[in-house]
Amino acid sequence: MRVLLSTYGSRGDVEPLVGLAVRLREIGAQVRVCAPPDEDFAERLAGVGVSVVGVGQSARALTTAAPPPSKGNLPQRAAELIASQLEVMPAAAEGCDVLVATGAMPAIAGARSVAEKLGIRYVSAIFQQLTLPSPQRPPLAYPGRPFPPEVTDNRALWDLDAQSINALFGEALNTNRTSIGLPPVDNVRDYAFGARPWLATDPVLDPWLETPDLDVVQTGAWVLPDERPLPAGLEAFLDAGAPPVYVGFGSMAVGGGENAARVAIEAVRSTGRRVLVGRGWAELGLVDDRDDCFAVGEVNHQQLFGRVAAVVHHGGAGTTTTAARAGAPQVVVPQLADQPYWAARVADLGIGTAHAGPVPTVDSLSAALKPALAPETDTRAKAVAATVRTDGATRAARLLLDTTT
Repeated sequence: MRVLLSTYGSRGDVEPLVGLAVRLREIGAQVRVCAPPDEDFAERLAGVGVSVVGVGQSARALTTAAPPPSKGNLPQRAAELIASQLEVMPAAAEGCDVLVATGAMPAIAGARSVAEKLGIRYVSAIFQQLTLPSPQRPPLAYPGRPFPPEVTDNRALWDLDAQSINALFGEALNTNRTSIGLPPVDNVRDYAFGARPWLATDPVLDPWLETPDLDVVQTGAWVLPDERPLPAGLEAFLDAGAPPVYVGFGSMAVGGGENAARVAIEAVRSTGRRVLVGRGWAELGLVDDRDDCFAVGEVNHQQLFGRVAAVVHHGGAGTTTTAARAGAPQVVVPQLADQPYWAARVADLGIGTAHAGPVPTVDSLSAALKPALAPETDTRAKAVAATVRTDGATRAARLLLDTTT
């Protein structure tokens, strides 16, 4: 079996494909990945022996560029991404039996168009359930396209969601489809997801409520056990005192660089804990030379989170799952999209706290840290960790094999 895995997004969209790719190879499949042409993504996949084909612009450059995504620039960005996919992906998919697409909505729709053109099987997968139509809850609103406040029925809101997606991405998708001889699609969202989308999240952290409108397969999160050792300097810092609080916001620019780092460090220090700062795309760093604080770049979070007192983060699906699996209490400072949902799940499960709002102050973050650092939260986090599935990527790989052969 030959499989093409496709995504466009941040590290949280790429890392699950690492886990799935390795499990697919273990059962004899040949795997290739299409992803943004960021050097760190290519290095991560190359580290597990998977070849990568770059598609579109650098995700990091696009994420940190001005202006931010809006209803004015999203259609153009979508058109450029889909055009790049249709140019690059057919060659990458040559000889493949199945194409698995994840990431941003236009990227999924573009990938399915490639699979349709080549006549190969297609599977869509997402790493949070909030974009899957369900009468159980409302959809997320796209930038610049809020829902009318008078509309409260969930089904009506999902109809408006489909209209928003068509308005933002329909022309971009259909213009590019026409260029390769494919007919237009009327509903971009439903076309992108297909009849049986996969939800690659843990059922304890992200329980899917069955709906007659959609046949969803929840595989569990796609996580590859990471055996990479921690850097010697980090090991020395961890061994030098009590477990620190880790603060890192991944690909989010929370509060902007030095100010965000200063707020976080002062807040953690106010609890009497040492601080471990993850630089991330916001390039957080140290604010003084005191020995109670240490900064790290790309490290093995699976190993690290099991050795910290708590994890302060932005609420990405991957970071939330990794901290939960490690049994580390969490403080989630959500920025956008699905992150408020993950913050609420952490709070509801009793494994941490949800910070109120995207911009923390020393006082607000200190207040959120105190219950997260309480002994009962630590106990609860470790109890939930024992229930989180570890076989999501293996299950997904087997499903692909069983339905392709």
